[in-house]
Amino acid sequence: MEKELTGSERRKILLSMMQQSKSPISGSVLGKKTGVSRQVVVQDMALLRTEGYPILSTTKGYCLQRTEQNQSVRILKVCHTDAQVEDELNAIVDLGGTIQDVMVNHRVYGKVTAPLNIRNRRDVRTFVDHIRSGKSTPLLNVTSGYHFHTISADGEAILDEIEEMLRQKGYLAEWLPYEMEI
Repeated sequence: MEKELTGSERRKILLSMMQQSKSPISGSVLGKKTGVSRQVVVQDMALLRTEGYPILSTTKGYCLQRTEQNQSVRILKVCHTDAQVEDELNAIVDLGGTIQDVMVNHRVYGKVTAPLNIRNRRDVRTFVDHIRSGKSTPLLNVTSGYHFHTISADGEAILDEIEEMLRQKGYLAEWLPYEMEI
């Protein structure tokens, strides 16, 4: 008779699986491998996040957010319409950036962040298709178009180029004094 895993043991296995995988793993697959339901996996992922593990939840499953050691990271504040989402994201990835997440700073709800991990035009298309086919709207709608992206790239020069391009397109927004803590 096999010994049932403790929660701690199971979470170590989940982490190991994500560390070894080059692509996201669905909650169902993780659950089958560890002998629990998908919902238990969801709870385990929440616990692992509270322990500081950078777990991304994507449309294809769970993965660990990886930032290469040479990668530079910058948070940019932008503002645009729903119709401009695809243009903004494509422009960033075309210049070599990865959109790690989107965050809004709502005056009532506080900071709300969602992982994106968009690296190329295929990822942009998948994201836009999911938004258009679903009953949800982009997170930017709760703050009148204003939102933040954590962008990573192979160096500060690329991030400077991305920031300048967003400025030229009219998407870059000025930070307010209270937002400097983000």
